[in-house]
Amino acid sequence: MTRLRLASLSILLLFAPACGDDDGGGGQDGGDDGGDDGGDVDAGGGADAGADPGLPDLEDGWTELAGGGDTICSRGTDYAYFVRKGTVNKVVIDFIGGGACWDATTCGFAGAIFEETVDDVRERIESGEQAGFYDDTNAENPFKDWYHVVVPYCTGDVHWGNSVQTYNPGKKNEVVINHKGAVNSRAVLDWVYANFAAPEQIMVTGCSAGSYGSALWSAFVMDHYPESQVFQFGDSGAGIITEEFFQDSFPAWQAEDAFPAFIPELDPKKVDILTTALPDLYAGIANFFPDRWTSQYNTTFDENQYFYYMVMGGGTVQEWSEQMLGSISEIEKRAPNFSAFIAPGEQHCILPFANFYTVQSDGVLLVDWLAQMLAKGSVESVKCQGVECDAETP
Repeated sequence: MTRLRLASLSILLLFAPACGDDDGGGGQDGGDDGGDDGGDVDAGGGADAGADPGLPDLEDGWTELAGGGDTICSRGTDYAYFVRKGTVNKVVIDFIGGGACWDATTCGFAGAIFEETVDDVRERIESGEQAGFYDDTNAENPFKDWYHVVVPYCTGDVHWGNSVQTYNPGKKNEVVINHKGAVNSRAVLDWVYANFAAPEQIMVTGCSAGSYGSALWSAFVMDHYPESQVFQFGDSGAGIITEEFFQDSFPAWQAEDAFPAFIPELDPKKVDILTTALPDLYAGIANFFPDRWTSQYNTTFDENQYFYYMVMGGGTVQEWSEQMLGSISEIEKRAPNFSAFIAPGEQHCILPFANFYTVQSDGVLLVDWLAQMLAKGSVESVKCQGVECDAETP
């Protein structure tokens, strides 16, 4: 099985818009050293004197908060994030997807292959769109009463980066990219930590590029809230790629600083992260936090993930599917507190779409599966069987 390199997860997501709707080496132009780059977070919407000390004082509906500090989007625009008030002491931390870039070619197409600003997220929130698990009016939504924190994505680095790269330096087509996904993510998490004293439950999730953001940053959320039930649910982020691409993205992003060094198996000072596979990330986090639950959702023949595997020189869709299932099986063997939901068909991402409430596999509805996870703290894997797994299944 071709092992996934964490260094190249983004390649799968190049043209996927945020939330997954259906020459040049980089010269280092500076960068930060990790640490507390979240900086001075604008905590507008934080707890006031008369508010519940364990929950933020927010207006009903969505609130936009300025990232502040060192937060920034890829081409220098301001970063912001969004919080929707809930009615229970439970929180969704939702990492948004939307492409990636890692070299002069992929970073040079302005707005074409990755989200560069938070504008798309802002516009969808302002439009009142509430499809999928964003619909807090749907009684079937397991998260309808929860606070919902949206972590927008505008840095081309699957929420992991901490560098400023100059691609094609000194040339006419020189481009400077702020790969600051880790800085932005830390800022949002700092706000969560400051405004939620002890949530009963936390779901760290995201689709497409956000799936990888949710996997990595869930470790920090679990560490910060030792008394809370913390779950991770990665939507459409299996990350099956070819070996040839692993050197392209990770060095440009300088993502080592984002890794949870308090987990020995994931400490960049002890482990060569460039040789680490996605099952290592999941197993490292799951085994360090044995009382927490991690999970993935994928369709058997995800058209978006397969397309980029093919572009990278991979083989057939059946080969991609076999490797995806192999990766899932490896995580299951190494992490007893991990489960997967493998649905039939080709759809990329489920969280933001209406069929979040109807998709099922082997007779089990995804919403029921998630509800069981929340109620019991664990859930068995569900995988489509036989002809149900055919790529033509809607």
